[in-house]
Amino acid sequence: MPQLKRQDKIFLAGHRGLVGSALLRRLQSDGYENVIVRTRQELDLENQADVYQFLSDEKPDVVIDAAAKVGGIIANKTHPADFIGLNLTIQQNLIWGSHLAGIDSLLLLGSSCIYPRITPQPIPETALLTAPLEPTNAAYAVAKIAGLMLCDAIKRQYGRSYFTVMPPNVFGPGDNFDLNSSHVLGAFVRKFHDAKPHGAVECWGTGSPKREFLHSDDLADACLFLLESGYEGSMINIGTGESVCIRDLAGAVQRVVGHEGEITWDTSKPDGFPEKTMDVSQLHSLGWKHKIELEDGIRLEYEWFLQHCI
Repeated sequence: MPQLKRQDKIFLAGHRGLVGSALLRRLQSDGYENVIVRTRQELDLENQADVYQFLSDEKPDVVIDAAAKVGGIIANKTHPADFIGLNLTIQQNLIWGSHLAGIDSLLLLGSSCIYPRITPQPIPETALLTAPLEPTNAAYAVAKIAGLMLCDAIKRQYGRSYFTVMPPNVFGPGDNFDLNSSHVLGAFVRKFHDAKPHGAVECWGTGSPKREFLHSDDLADACLFLLESGYEGSMINIGTGESVCIRDLAGAVQRVVGHEGEITWDTSKPDGFPEKTMDVSQLHSLGWKHKIELEDGIRLEYEWFLQHCI
């Protein structure tokens, strides 16, 4: 794909979200002055006609799709129709609309959830569609797979530079700390803070699953690296290549927050994937590696939480 240049017009969809806000900060700090954003009130990404018209009128050089409905295990299990329906709609409008508008470059934010529940670890890109999905987030995964396939099909048939990146669990400034809809790290920050210094904290599941965590600023850095280097592939994992069991993650959050009480585990709650560790050898071979280690990132997240959520 053409290498991203400072003067290019970029439409960043989902700029208020965890990933989108990190991308916006990075683009602005790197001197990209022609970045277009729209709030939901200004442009409803679920409205096909409005999205198609917007893309046709604005004709950005690059579209970055960081807009999605996301949530943790319980949210995915409780509202599967929302997770597949809304994400399919938003992706279809942005990806196909970009193609119809003659836009040659697009980056779609995917997810490690697209990979099978049981697969070799770390997970290579070639694991896609080789076995059944994890049932607790299959609806969300199918939506993301559909977006990936649409980008790849447009690339193969029309020669456009559309590609998808697959990050693991992402955290950072602007994370969701609602206990009913957040991912595990945001939920832990809220739980341990509310219980400090000596209250008991109940965590979901057995604590045995292993997860990989990537700070949102590192994800933004990787996306810009790929766009600026003119990445030519269709899909690529982004991550640290390192995972931690949920029990150890709880201990790390507990240390950062300063909680000294008891931790219990509600094993009636689902664990989800037994392990999700990304094979990032393709990304490493291109010259990119993460900079923010897990506990340092948790500390940054907790500082943001104290400033904005208390």
